[in-house]
Amino acid sequence: MSASETGTTSVPAPSFTDAGFVAPSESDMLSGALADINAAFGNLLNTALSTPQGQLAMSLTAIIGDAYDQMLALFNGVDPDRASGRMQDAVGKLYFMTRRGATATVVTVACTGAAGTVIPEGTLIQDGNGKTYAADGAITIDATGTGTGTFSCTETGAIECASSSVSVYQSVVGLSSVTNPSAGVTGSDEESRVEFEQRRQESVAANSVGSLDAVLGAVEAVSGVTDAYVTDNSTDAAETTNGVSIAAHSLFVCVNGGADEDIARAILSKKPPGCGYTGTSSVTVTDPNSGYTTAPSYTVQFTRATPTPVYISVTLKSSSSVPSTATSDVQAAIISAFNGGDGGARARIASLLFASRYYAPIVALGSWVQIVEITIGTAANPSGFTLQMQADQIPTIEAANITVAIA
Repeated sequence: MSASETGTTSVPAPSFTDAGFVAPSESDMLSGALADINAAFGNLLNTALSTPQGQLAMSLTAIIGDAYDQMLALFNGVDPDRASGRMQDAVGKLYFMTRRGATATVVTVACTGAAGTVIPEGTLIQDGNGKTYAADGAITIDATGTGTGTFSCTETGAIECASSSVSVYQSVVGLSSVTNPSAGVTGSDEESRVEFEQRRQESVAANSVGSLDAVLGAVEAVSGVTDAYVTDNSTDAAETTNGVSIAAHSLFVCVNGGADEDIARAILSKKPPGCGYTGTSSVTVTDPNSGYTTAPSYTVQFTRATPTPVYISVTLKSSSSVPSTATSDVQAAIISAFNGGDGGARARIASLLFASRYYAPIVALGSWVQIVEITIGTAANPSGFTLQMQADQIPTIEAANITVAIA
C-alpha cells in the first residue's frame, strides 16, 4: 500500500520513553492540524484561528488532546503511587484488599461499679452530643471497682468525642458510672487515596508468615481496626522500645479499634511458632485449622493503644486582616490535618509528630495568616517542635488542647 493510500499527517504522535507516555504539546498538535487542513485544500486557506478552518483545527486538537489525557490517566492508574478511585481499587484487588469505608471514633472508657461485674460486648454509652458508643469487648470490673475498655461510636465518620464527655446510656447491673479521661480517637470518612496506598504498602507481606509486616498487615485488615503498630524483641533479655518494655523473644502488637477475638486470631495466623507475647490484653482463641479433631487453644496477648492527648500552641502575628474566627479556623485546620483530612499523613501509634506538619493547613486559611511559631507536646503550653509517641500510645486531639495566640 502506497503512502498516498495510507495517508500522512503533520500532527505529531505521542511516544513511549523511559519516562513513560509522552504526549506532544497542544500547540504543536494545533499547528499540525492546521497544516493538514490547509494541505487538503491546496495550501490556499487562511489559517487564522478565527476562520472556520481555524476553529475546526482547534476542535480536532482538543479532541486529540483529551484522548491523550485519558490515555495518560489510564497509564498512571496502574502505578500504585499515582492510582486513585476505581483504578486504585483495582490495584488493591491484586493484594486482596478493598477500600475501607468510613471508620468509627474509638474512645477508651473507665467503668466504675461493683467488683466482678461484667459489662457485655455491645453495651452502649453516650457522649454529650447524644452520640452512642458500643463496647468493643466484654469489660470486667476488678476488685478495686474499676475496669477499662474501648467503645466505638455507632455512627461512622469524623465524630469528635471530647474528654470527660461520656455517660451511662444502657443500664448494666453493677455498673454505676463511666468516664473517658482522654478524647476519643476520631473516626474518618472513607479511606483516602493516600491512606489506601499506605495500607497497601504495609500489607504486601500479608501472604507471608512470621515477619512483622505480615502481622501488621493481618491486624490492619481486621474490621474496625483504625491503627496498629508491631515490633518485637529478638534478644534473650527484656528491652525497652519506644517507652515500652518488651520481654525476651516476644512479639509486641498495639492496636486501636476492632474486636479482641478477631485481633487475636489475626495475630495467631501470622506469628511464628515459639515466639512469645508482650501485651496487656489476653485472649484465648482456638486454631481454625479444620484438620484438627480437637483444635488446640492459644492465649494471645496484645496491647490496646492508650489515647494520649496532644497539645498544640500556635502564635500568629496580629494585623487588621485577622478575622474574628481565627482561633476556631486554626483549630479546625489542625484537627483535620491531624486526622489526615487534608490528604497528608495522620497522627498514628508510635509516630513522631512534627509541629511543622501544621504550617501548610494553617497558611491555607488565607493571606492573613502570618505564623510566628507552632509548638507541640503532651502537656499544656508545649515548647517542643517534635513529639515522639510511645509504642503503646495513640495521639488524640481536641479543640480545647489547641491554643491560638495573636500577638
